[in-house]
Amino acid sequence: SPLCHSRAMAGPPGPKPLVAVGQVTSTPDKEQNFAACAGLVREAAGRGACLVFLPEGFDYIGADTAQTLQLAEDLRGDIMGRYAQLARDCGVWLSLGGFHERGGDWATTRRIYNCHALLDPTGRLVATYRKTHLCDVELEGRVTMKESSFTNPGTEIVAPVSTPAGKLGLSICYDLRFPEISLALRRAGAEILTYPSAFTVTTGAAHWEVLLRARAIETQCYVVAAAQTGKNHERRTSYGHALVVDPWGAVVAQCREGPGLCYAEIDLDYLHRVRREIPVHSHRRHDLYGTVAAAGLEPAP
Repeated sequence: SPLCHSRAMAGPPGPKPLVAVGQVTSTPDKEQNFAACAGLVREAAGRGACLVFLPEGFDYIGADTAQTLQLAEDLRGDIMGRYAQLARDCGVWLSLGGFHERGGDWATTRRIYNCHALLDPTGRLVATYRKTHLCDVELEGRVTMKESSFTNPGTEIVAPVSTPAGKLGLSICYDLRFPEISLALRRAGAEILTYPSAFTVTTGAAHWEVLLRARAIETQCYVVAAAQTGKNHERRTSYGHALVVDPWGAVVAQCREGPGLCYAEIDLDYLHRVRREIPVHSHRRHDLYGTVAAAGLEPAP
């Protein structure tokens, strides 16, 4: 897409990179889910987006643990093959924000990983981040979730990836509640943080927007949050409100009710201006409270 060319070339500044953020209602029907997501990706590519974000559970949301495990695939399986082909057909990057992955230890553990997969426009799997914070919550009489009962926690935070829109830091849903991961990604050079999610209505109404805006303000990054919306099955309804926050903390795009897309331009000149004007990153008092850094990640120059 012409909107994805680097703006480093001489001459007047070109158009800013456009990203598209998806909101879907995944069900246990994988075929129906793929058709819905592929339709959104094609629509976004037609609008000139260079990077399309899909939420946690884009592949499916199972009605119970047994079904969730039974429907899971590995990264070399049919679903990821189809998304790789879709990325090639559309010439876009795809942030697939929470794939039910049968990892190398499936045969022994019979547990899956919640895997955020990033594909480039050739369909190549560029990065995989496995959710490190698992959602085990119990709100009496309202919400009960125990992700750790069938999911293995990931073991590492992944270095930000250079994309045409900026350096992308990968997280998933419940990770949003832990500022350490966002600060570690910022220190490693992230310009865009992602929180593909399937928030419940109860926690979403209370915490979704305020946490996303806080992460943007404290890291001075764009924050992109694709979301599940509506009734996924008999026992589950998701909050929706997929959105993009700019580095000043303003919500610059948000999906309406129901499945669809919202779009945002990523303005890295603006991001760097915000960082210059309030240089919180260099004001951190490491001498007092230590450095928030992820094991194995080098600080950005």
